[in-house]
Amino acid sequence: MELLGSVFTLREWQSGDEQSLQEQANNKNISCYLLDRFPYPYTMDDAKKYVSSHQNQNPLTNFAIIINYKVAGGIEFKPGKDIYRKNALLGYWLGQTFWSLGIMTEAVKLITSYAFENFDIIRMQANVNANNPASMRVLEKAGFQKEGVLKRAIVKYGEVIDEHLYALVK
Repeated sequence: MELLGSVFTLREWQSGDEQSLQEQANNKNISCYLLDRFPYPYTMDDAKKYVSSHQNQNPLTNFAIIINYKVAGGIEFKPGKDIYRKNALLGYWLGQTFWSLGIMTEAVKLITSYAFENFDIIRMQANVNANNPASMRVLEKAGFQKEGVLKRAIVKYGEVIDEHLYALVK
């Protein structure tokens, strides 16, 4: 399964992705906007564990973003459960080398279309740290709307900050 963008491919994680994953992910300017489970520093051991735990997914919901045969980032959606079973939570990151090129906006559009067409999902949601306006612009350009601000909702690197809630409804 591959989703083709203009300059990238979204595909399943594969053996051999570890080196470029570690090189791109080992950046505090990326980890500062993500959940704490995305470590910094990002070691080769972290990359090996991540790739091995995300291979052979069925159904495929977690994609490597590939540019020139190397990992440039990652994007995933997690379908909800129970009363949230028609929802999915979107998460993504992109290596700093590739920022401001429109890649992530296109990737968000691709994965959202894929999710809406292939899963029983009617709502895609994304949560963004208040200190990440670039990610907010990505979502807005992809058609997401801001639904609210969760005041003092998260703690990252010892700082309490707001979280912005975005969603796209099918």
